Amino acid sequence: MAPYISILSFLVILASIQGICAVDYTVTNTARNTPGGIRFDKEIGSEYSRQTLVSATNFIFGIFQQNNVADRKNVQKVSLFIDDRDGVAYTSNNEIHVSARYINGYSGNVKNEITGVLYHEMTHVWQWNGNGQAPGGLIEGIADFVRLKAGYVPGHWVKPGQGDKWDQGYDVTARFLDYCNSLKNGFVAELNKKMRTGYSANYFVDLLGKSVDMLWRDYKAKYGN
Repeated sequence: MAPYISILSFLVILASIQGICAVDYTVTNTARNTPGGIRFDKEIGSEYSRQTLVSATNFIFGIFQQNNVADRKNVQKVSLFIDDRDGVAYTSNNEIHVSARYINGYSGNVKNEITGVLYHEMTHVWQWNGNGQAPGGLIEGIADFVRLKAGYVPGHWVKPGQGDKWDQGYDVTARFLDYCNSLKNGFVAELNKKMRTGYSANYFVDLLGKSVDMLWRDYKAKYGN
C-alpha cells in the first residue's frame, strides 16, 4: 500500500505545482466584422496568437533568467483582445489590446509584425517596473529589447547608435540596452530583478561600473555618433 500512497502524494504535489505555474491564455476578436478583424482571422488567427503568448512567456522567462516561479510575477490569466480602435497596442491589468485598424493598415508581413507586438506587450505583463518609479522609456525599451532578441525587428527601427537620449524609449533604448547587455551578459535580467522593489539610476553603476550617462556616451562613440 505504501508505494501507492507515495505515487498518489507525488501526483497531488505535481498537480499543485502545475496549478501554481499554469497561466490561462485567451484570445478574443471583438472586431470580427471589421476589415482589420477579418484580416486578423485570415492571416494571423486566434490559435496562432494564443500559442505566441505562450512562446513569448517562455522566451521572456529565459531573457529575465527567471527559472524559479518565485522570481516571476504571479499572473493567473492573460487575455488578448483584437479591438476596433486606433493606435497599435497597449497592456493593462494583464490584458493586451491590439488595434484591428493597425492590422488592416499594415502593408508588410502582418503576421510577423503582430508577433513582434505580442512579444513586446507580453513583456509588460511579466517585467518589473520599479514599483512605478522606473522611467517609462526604460520600461518600453526593455519590452523592445525582448522583441529584438526574439528576432522580430521591424524595418523602421533606428540603427544601433542612433537616438537622442538613453531613456528615449522603444527601439532607441532597446538598442542601448543591447549594448549594455553585450558588456555583461545577463545585464537586462539583473536590471529587471533589481526593479522588482524600486528603481535607481545607480543600478547601472552597480551592474556595469559606470553611470548610465557615461554608458550612453560610450555607446554613441562606438557608432560614431
